[in-house]
Amino acid sequence: MKNALITGSTKGMGRSISISFANEGLNVAICSRNEQELLKFKDELHSINPSIKVFAQVADGSNKAQLLQFAAGAQQELGFIDVVVNSLGMFAPGSILDESEGDFEKQLHTNLMPTYELYRHFGKTMIAARKGHFFNICSVASLNPFPQAGTYGVTKYALLGLTKVMRLEMQEHGVKVTAIIPGSTLTDSWKDAVVDKDTMVLPEDIASAIINIYRMSQGANVDEMIIKPAPGQI
Repeated sequence: MKNALITGSTKGMGRSISISFANEGLNVAICSRNEQELLKFKDELHSINPSIKVFAQVADGSNKAQLLQFAAGAQQELGFIDVVVNSLGMFAPGSILDESEGDFEKQLHTNLMPTYELYRHFGKTMIAARKGHFFNICSVASLNPFPQAGTYGVTKYALLGLTKVMRLEMQEHGVKVTAIIPGSTLTDSWKDAVVDKDTMVLPEDIASAIINIYRMSQGANVDEMIIKPAPGQI
């Protein structure tokens, strides 16, 4: 049985992706800062597919030490990690000149650092096995920055750049790397806004895209997939 590790796994896109991999029959490794929320989701995944293993560990994915402890624990509990989904992220509106001290570091440690560290942690193992797949959740801000979210755009630009470097380093070793580039997606970032869900991408759409890419033949890799709201960006 194969194993998938998902960051940002109890909310939004990460939650839907975790459910989709459980339905696909993969063991899943999930983490959250909230123990009660994490254990509840672990039970939910087991109820969805009683035949899989679910490794759950309390961890703040933006904290390097906790992130790597989670990664090592997942390997010890499940074995070889076949799929890594870097779903952890945060959106903070505001211009660079007006943001508070420490905002840049916070977004950098949430939107970019986890992908870099998990790549370094799992990359050589995947090379040795000549298999594996990294999915990095980027953003349309990776392609065109938003003037009202400067640092967010900077970190997402960097994430897409990192993804491209990862792909170049991995492609000769049979390891796949895919950038998922969503537009306006109905996650907790929109919880205080009044929006029509029929005008937005849903987390389930992102999960569906990832599962269908995962199912492709060994010789096929989707470099990037852009998924935008049908009526256009909100």
